Amino acid sequence: MPPELRESLLEALQHVQGYIYPNDVSLGWSVVIVVYPYITGLVAGAFILASLVRVFHVKALEPTYRLSLLTALAFLIVAPLPLLVHLGHPERCYEVMMTPHATSPMAIFGFVYAWYLMAVLLLELWFDYRRSFVEWAKASAGFKRLLYRVLTLGVEDVSPAAIQLDEKLGRFITVIGIPSAFLLHGYVGFIFGSVKANPWWGTVLMPIIFIFSAMVSGIALLMFLYLVISRLRRVPVDMGCLRAIGTFLLSALVLDAAVETLDWIHRLYEAEESLEVLVLLASGKLFFSFFLVQVLLGTIAPLAMLGATQVFKERISLRLQKSLYLVSSLLILIGVFAMRWNVVIGGQLFSKSLRGFTTYKIALVGQEGLLMAVVLMILPFLLLIGLVKFFDPWNTRETPPATT
Repeated sequence: MPPELRESLLEALQHVQGYIYPNDVSLGWSVVIVVYPYITGLVAGAFILASLVRVFHVKALEPTYRLSLLTALAFLIVAPLPLLVHLGHPERCYEVMMTPHATSPMAIFGFVYAWYLMAVLLLELWFDYRRSFVEWAKASAGFKRLLYRVLTLGVEDVSPAAIQLDEKLGRFITVIGIPSAFLLHGYVGFIFGSVKANPWWGTVLMPIIFIFSAMVSGIALLMFLYLVISRLRRVPVDMGCLRAIGTFLLSALVLDAAVETLDWIHRLYEAEESLEVLVLLASGKLFFSFFLVQVLLGTIAPLAMLGATQVFKERISLRLQKSLYLVSSLLILIGVFAMRWNVVIGGQLFSKSLRGFTTYKIALVGQEGLLMAVVLMILPFLLLIGLVKFFDPWNTRETPPATT
C-alpha cells in the first residue's frame, strides 16, 4: 500500500467509532449540498408569501409583494449552482435536459427548475412590471430606455383594459405557481425520503417536512429583509404588514414543528432496529446542531418571541416588537439551515451496519469547502441588491402618468 494512501486511511480511521463499512468512512455529500436545499426552500417560501397578496388578497402584505418576487428570483438563479459545484464535470449539466432519465429525481429537477423559472416566476414578474417598464422607458434615456423597451416585448398598451388583462393573467400564473413551489421543494424532500436504505432519511413525511420548513424559512427571510431594507432606506416600517408576516410565520412555524415532532413520535412508536443508532446520532454527533440550534434556538425561542408579539402586542413597544421580529426571523433562518445540515450531513454519519459512526471534517477551501458554501450563500443577496435597484419594488421613481 502506498504511504500516502496508508496515512490518509489511518487519519480517517481515527474519526471512526464502532463497526463501519469501508464505503461509509467518507461522506459523499458536503456542506455545498446543504446549501442547495436551503436556497431552494427560500425560493419556495418567498413565492408563497407573494401569492398571499395576489391570490388570497392579503392587503396587509402588499409592501413586500414585489420584494418577495425579486427575492425568489435572485435565490432561484443561484439554486442550481451548488449542484454544479458538486459535479466533477459541471460542463456536462446540459445532458440532464438532453437525455433525461424519468426515474431520476435529480434529472426531474432540471424540468421542475425550468418550469418554475420560465413559466411561473419570470412570467409573473413580467405581467406585474410591464406597465412600469413602459413608464420607465418613457422617463429614461440612453441604454436604460432601450433596455426597458426591450423588456416590454413590444407590448406598450397601458390602457385600463390591458392592465386588467395583465392582472388576470398574473393571478392565473400565481395560482399555478403555488403547487409549483410545493413541487420545487417537495421533490428535494422526496430525494431523501425515497432512500429506503437510510433510516434517517427514509420517511414518507420527509417531503412534507421540507415543504413546511421552506415556508418558514422563506417567510422569515422576507421579514428579515423588510426590516433591514426599511432601515437602510430610512422609511418607517408598516407595522400592519410586519404583524401580518409575523402571524403567517408563527402559523407556519407551528405546523413545521408539529410535523417534525410527529415524525419523531412515529419513529419512537415503531421502534425499528435502526432507532437505537438514530437516538445515539441525535444525542451524540448532532446534539449541538439538532437540540441546541435547530430545536432550541431555531424553533422554541422564535415560537416564544413570535407568540409574545401576538399576545402582548398592546403592551409591548413598537421598537421592542420590531426587535423581536428581527431576532426571531434570524434565529429561524439559522435553525432551518441547521435542519438541512442535520438531514444531509447527519444522514451520512452512521454506517449501513447500524453499529458505527464516522465524522465529517469540513474543509476551509476547495470545490466543496466552507468558503465555497459562504460564497454561494452571499451570491443571491448580491443579485437581490442589483434586482432591487433595477426593478424598484417600491416604485419610488418619478414616472409620467399612465396613458388612458
